[in-house]
Amino acid sequence: MSDAPEVNRPVVTPVRVVIAACLVAPFVAMLWVSSYARIEPTFIGIPFFYWYQMLWVVISTLLTMIAYKLWQRDQRARAAVRAEEGVAR
Repeated sequence: MSDAPEVNRPVVTPVRVVIAACLVAPFVAMLWVSSYARIEPTFIGIPFFYWYQMLWVVISTLLTMIAYKLWQRDQRARAAVRAEEGVAR
């Protein structure tokens, strides 16, 4: 073992903030009911209230996929740093 102090990686990073934003955005959009509780504008005869929610199903899927891919990249980068630190010691 070396006498060098341990260097801890920060837990809150910009990538993790983006991940959190991707996961929180659909909840905020759906819980803010007054923003979409109306009939107009209609889309192919479907009131805004319904098509807005269905649109968020697709948006939520995309945001979850982005968050997952960013999380995988972050974990790979952290594992590489840990492996590199292990070799350097």
